[in-house]
Amino acid sequence: MKGVNLNPVVESVTERIRKRSAESRAAYLKRVDQLASRPRGEERLGCANVAHAFAGLPENDKLRIVAEHVANIAIVNSYNDMLSAHAPYGAYPAIVKDEARRRGATAQVASGVPAMCDGVTQGTSGMEMSLFSRDTIALATAVGLTHDVFDGALMLGICDKIVPGLLIGALHFGHLPTVFVPGGPMPSGLSNSDKAKVREQAAQGLVGRDALLEAESKAYHTQGTCTFYGTANSNQMLMEAMGLHVPGAAFVQPQLPLREALTREAVRTVLGIVRGRRFTPIGRLVDERSIVNAMAALLATGGSTNHLIHWVAVARAAGMSIDWNDFDQLSHVVPLLARVYPNGLADVNHFQAAGGPGYVIRELLDAGLMHEDALTVREGGLREYTRSAAGEGEGIAWHDIGASGDLQVVRPVSDPFSPTGGLRLLTGNLGRSVIKVSAVPDDRHVIEAPARLFDSQEALLAAFKAGELERDVVCVVRWQGPRANGMPELHKLTPPLAVLQGKGFRVALVTDGRMSGASGKVPAAIHVSPEAAALGPLAKLRDGDRVRLDAANGRLDVLLPAEEWAARTVDAMPSHLVESNAHGLGRELFSGMRRNALAAEEGACTWL
Repeated sequence: MKGVNLNPVVESVTERIRKRSAESRAAYLKRVDQLASRPRGEERLGCANVAHAFAGLPENDKLRIVAEHVANIAIVNSYNDMLSAHAPYGAYPAIVKDEARRRGATAQVASGVPAMCDGVTQGTSGMEMSLFSRDTIALATAVGLTHDVFDGALMLGICDKIVPGLLIGALHFGHLPTVFVPGGPMPSGLSNSDKAKVREQAAQGLVGRDALLEAESKAYHTQGTCTFYGTANSNQMLMEAMGLHVPGAAFVQPQLPLREALTREAVRTVLGIVRGRRFTPIGRLVDERSIVNAMAALLATGGSTNHLIHWVAVARAAGMSIDWNDFDQLSHVVPLLARVYPNGLADVNHFQAAGGPGYVIRELLDAGLMHEDALTVREGGLREYTRSAAGEGEGIAWHDIGASGDLQVVRPVSDPFSPTGGLRLLTGNLGRSVIKVSAVPDDRHVIEAPARLFDSQEALLAAFKAGELERDVVCVVRWQGPRANGMPELHKLTPPLAVLQGKGFRVALVTDGRMSGASGKVPAAIHVSPEAAALGPLAKLRDGDRVRLDAANGRLDVLLPAEEWAARTVDAMPSHLVESNAHGLGRELFSGMRRNALAAEEGACTWL
């Protein structure tokens, strides 16, 4: 549907980002153009540099690069077999190199980047390094690309911090054409809703460890991403919306022949940009239109709250500035078009079968809620991303998706699940925070109750087990921000709070930490900024203070007279937490990141 008028709110948000970022974006693009205009790597580097760069290649590839001047593609790989989603990437470099040779080019693994599994580290000390692993991945990406002998790049990554980290790293090499290569979700196992029920039973002591482990193992059972719509799978939705994938690549399972075909197509795609008349490096492709398209797709699918941190950092890496006001304004006009667990019963495989990313993108484009003129890695632009892929080998064909395959999973703009998006900004005398409302029951959008303060998630879990929370309560977990302890996810709190809510109590969570992208039905005001460790308002709260979380009106307040609140002293972070957060299991190595981290709304960036 060509020629659709852009929604005025989408247009105004985009223009505000453009104006706000004009100076920094111009400086960024100047650097991109300067790097893109240089001679190719093997032509400008010294002979010793060139010899070192290609010494490990087969003789034929050396000849192609040095004598025939063929394109050389960097592979940045996040393979390990600790993550089920990243295990398939072990085979990808050989596939990429084979396809490159077939197309008269070469490819090298420029670097491997770390990739940690939040499912393994959830509720443990390792989770305190999780957010900072994003910037570590960006640094590792830069280390590989700094060899500076590449004409383009393929980014192999899929999970929570890995895709944002790869994208931030790639944007610091914005002169390179770059395509992202996903791995796909695992086949559906035990349903996410049944898994959640067993978790809640375990939290109440109704089932033991054996039953819980059996349920978890049936849910997470083979290679591929977890099947809920958390941060990892939200990443893939956003990559499609930004046109950084091969169209339709997001949710094709690793075991299918189409998966390898799409990987080979990614090689052909990046080579097409390198060799084509329309040379578009990633630094020019990712502009304010692309960023707004990602934000719209996130809101329309009720995606992970983590992206309200990550995409602020991504925009900064490309010389742009966005904030939570931008997300909030878009959320008022972008409807909720998908219900995927934890926002519904379907998993991402059901979402894909019902129409998937292509259906959502088409609906948003046709309603003027995305920029159709945004650049992508494909010559056909964003319309190519409204179709589904089928086939194997070189025989990929893309087909129109048509109507929703299941109206319980995806719906058209004309009949959405909700007329507004799945995320909200909260403001008030407790600071600025965000809430994911797409999975919260309508009668829980407003919670007012006495506060119970905790200095750690372990303390909350202990209080729950002791029966101390069997009442209406707003649980406040503070000292969980970037500077305090790295801003861990607090997903372990979801089962006990869900149990309390299920008993009829009106409960909510307020924290300067994060929640997993899989968190759902319990109202949670998260990412509270400024954080308590930066003298934020949560450091002034006391047990028993009445707190009101009002998602309907976008408010988060302690209900005290302004004079009394202003006179309150600010608590210091307990000395034992300062000590424990600084040592053990590698925490010492991240002390500089904790010290330098910006606030959540500023992307929690550590490199600025």
